[in-house]
Formats: sequence, C-alpha cells, structure tokens
Amino acid sequence: MTAQFRFPRFFVTTPGPCPYLAGRTERKVFTELSGPNAAELNDALGRIGFRRSQGVAYRPTCVDCQACVSVRVVADEFKPNASQRKLMRRHADLDVSVCKPWTTEEQFALLRRYLKARHPGGGMAQMDELDFADMVEQTPVKTHIVEYREPSVGGRPGKLIGACLTDSQSDGLSMVYSFFETEDDSRPGLGTYIILEHIRRAAESGLPYVYLGYWVEGSARMQYKTRFQPLERLSAGGWHRFEAPPLPPESGAASSFPAPSKLSQLI
Repeated sequence: MTAQFRFPRFFVTTPGPCPYLAGRTERKVFTELSGPNAAELNDALGRIGFRRSQGVAYRPTCVDCQACVSVRVVADEFKPNASQRKLMRRHADLDVSVCKPWTTEEQFALLRRYLKARHPGGGMAQMDELDFADMVEQTPVKTHIVEYREPSVGGRPGKLIGACLTDSQSDGLSMVYSFFETEDDSRPGLGTYIILEHIRRAAESGLPYVYLGYWVEGSARMQYKTRFQPLERLSAGGWHRFEAPPLPPESGAASSFPAPSKLSQLI
C-alpha cells in the first residue's frame, strides 16, 4: 500500500455460523472503501485476500480455522480442457454484454430463480429488489454487470440466462457474484461457462488474473474452482500454484458472497 492512502480502519464482526463448514463459526475483518482512492485501496486489499461487498472490503479471520483460501486463475496461461472447450463451443452463440452496474427487473427475476434452485436456505434467499440494487449499484470501484443472453430474435434482445457482477482491478477481473438459469437442459454448465468467458476476457485485455474468491477446504460446493488451472492460492508466503485432487464434472457455481448490507451496517 502506497503513501497516498490514509491507513484504513479495520473492524471485526462478531462470530456467527459458518456458511461452508457445519459446526464451525466465522468472523470477518473488514474496512470501508470510500474516497478518491477507493479503487486503489480495493486493488491493494484484493492482492492480500480481501473481497468486496458494496462499499466494504472483507476477508475471513476465523479463530483456529484457515479453511478459506483466496484463489485466482492465471488467465494468460489457462488452457481449457476437452470438456471446457466443448462447453465454450456449445454456448458460443450467446450474446454477451458488459453493462453499467444498474439493476433490472429481468436480472432480479433470474437471481430469484437461481437462489430458489441452488441456495434456498442461504443468506441471500430473502433478498428483495432493494437489497439486490444495493448489492449491484453501491460500488466505489469500476464495476459491471456482464449479461449472457440467448441470441436475439427479430432485433429484440434474447432471454437473459446468466449474469455476473464483476469488478475490474488493475491486475485482473474479480468475479463478485454470478447467477444463471439452472433448469434449462439445452444450456448446461452455465456457471462454468461464465468463468471461462471471464478468463478469456481477462487474457484478451492483458489482465493476468481472474479472482474467484475463496476455495474452502472441506466444502464440496467450493471445489469446482480447482477445475480452472493454473490456479494460484494465497498463503502467508504470498501467491503460489495450487493443484487439488481431480473432481468429477459439474455445472459450476457462483462465487461466495455475504448477505448484502450485513457488513456495511457495522461501519
């Protein structure tokens, strides 16, 4: 962190149930992102394992547990495997648009369908439209909603089937949260495709990394992240290459994200 930053004030949340590992508790350390250097601060904190939620940067700081590990894909070295190449060809007809971070009713309806199917009891299950608007629009950094649509028909936009809230950082793209259709048999693996498309986008833009949030040892729903190699993990000694045991194919999943407004209310 350079001298231009006022040293941020950090806070710690009270312990609560861990959303990934049964029987454990979690704590987070967080700080506010505000002012003219918010983007630079977010970049610096992102390189040491912080994630953004609205105007807050946070990371786990749990007692006696280090299961949450920050991971990022090395975009310019990534080579898709056979199943990933097949998935990219299958969805190559999708219309992809990088949009300003403004919410729409169509996005919210897609999010509700996704949460109902994949995370019915999760912390975001009770989100309303205002919560969703806060999640997307309250950002002090360069943020976009990347939309994935069926091909247009008669000049009209096709159906929205995927979206990702994405931060642009100086060294890569940070996938804050993605959501997509889960019950369309003609569009399998949309979660994986969205990650693959971000890796391609980063490489073509000369950005070295795609940040995937936290890989959680022992949590089955976070293991999909190890399918994107080469992958780096953050440890006390910095970023290092990381290979986990091979996993069976699956459709992919969204990046981890805390319930909106829970952190920012504590500042």
